[in-house]
Amino acid sequence: RSIAFYKTFFKLFFASASIVSCAKKPDVKVTETEKSKFAIRKAEVETTILKKKNFEEELIFNGKLIALQKSILRFQISGRLDKLLVKNGQYVNKNSFLAFIESFSQRQALETAQINYKKSKLEFEDMLISRGYDPKQKDSIPAHIYEMASIRSGQAEAQKSVDNLKYQLSSTTLKAPFSGKISNIKYKEYEHVNAGSEFLTLIDDSAFEVEFYILESEIRKIQNNQPIEVVAYNEGENYEGKISSINPVIEKNGTILVKAIVKNDGQLVEGMNVKIKLKKNVLDQYVVPKEAILIRQNQEVLFKYINGKSFWTYVNTLHENSESYAIQADPKKSSSSLKINDTIIISGNINLAHDTEVKILNHFN
Repeated sequence: RSIAFYKTFFKLFFASASIVSCAKKPDVKVTETEKSKFAIRKAEVETTILKKKNFEEELIFNGKLIALQKSILRFQISGRLDKLLVKNGQYVNKNSFLAFIESFSQRQALETAQINYKKSKLEFEDMLISRGYDPKQKDSIPAHIYEMASIRSGQAEAQKSVDNLKYQLSSTTLKAPFSGKISNIKYKEYEHVNAGSEFLTLIDDSAFEVEFYILESEIRKIQNNQPIEVVAYNEGENYEGKISSINPVIEKNGTILVKAIVKNDGQLVEGMNVKIKLKKNVLDQYVVPKEAILIRQNQEVLFKYINGKSFWTYVNTLHENSESYAIQADPKKSSSSLKINDTIIISGNINLAHDTEVKILNHFN
């Protein structure tokens, strides 16, 4: 090969080496501030001081409202519905007229029966007079004579016929047996109503029974006349009530039926699902927020703060309400202990383990 070729080769070789040398990065010094970015951060937690105090236990149950007075009203005879005077949801007073069945045939039959009764009464009086008795002096007429004349004249039978037809005529009218609200109307005007079929339901909703079930183990925590709170799901308002009865029979599923009375302000409705709260004061308890208690290995635990680290402690919850637990150290764990003025971690504890370094972000007394 020519000398010119080798000269060109060596020029390219040294140029490439120079480029590689220039591309080498210089050493970089890392500052202390930048180092801190890569350091492991301590878990930030919130804490409180453990104290003993009276605890308001709160038992919560699901229940249903049932009207104290509720009646399904029916017509006792069949016929065409001539007039409907009410609608669902309407409030009516006792003895108010609710509906009428067409009554022409009943009125005609009653008038005929009353005429027949008058005829039989005249015949009855004639029989007594013919025997020398004054029909107006009933006490002076022997009982067997009076009865014989009443039967032979047809007066007794005519009287029964009048009474029966009066009842039938009154049965074409439906009246409210007590004050309340109308519900579940089954018929419309001019429809045929069958005798004895359900026509409508009348509900006295001025007060309700609340039915709910408690566990057998909770029976000693309740008693008759104990105050309760009833919470309506649809509006979240609280209503005061009292336990009215505790059924002394345990159901197959280990529950006991309890009933309470609650007054209605007009917002509660028959059949409404509600929440029942029973409260009871328990003395001298260790109390912590619910957030402090975790479930680990199917056991209840909390973390205490000791010298900058988290300390795993097994506990048992004894009582609860909507915000807190009353607790004790698990007596089966020799390492578990609780004492007044322990610092309890109440937030930031989800991912903690025993002996984790932590930093207190907020502390509540």
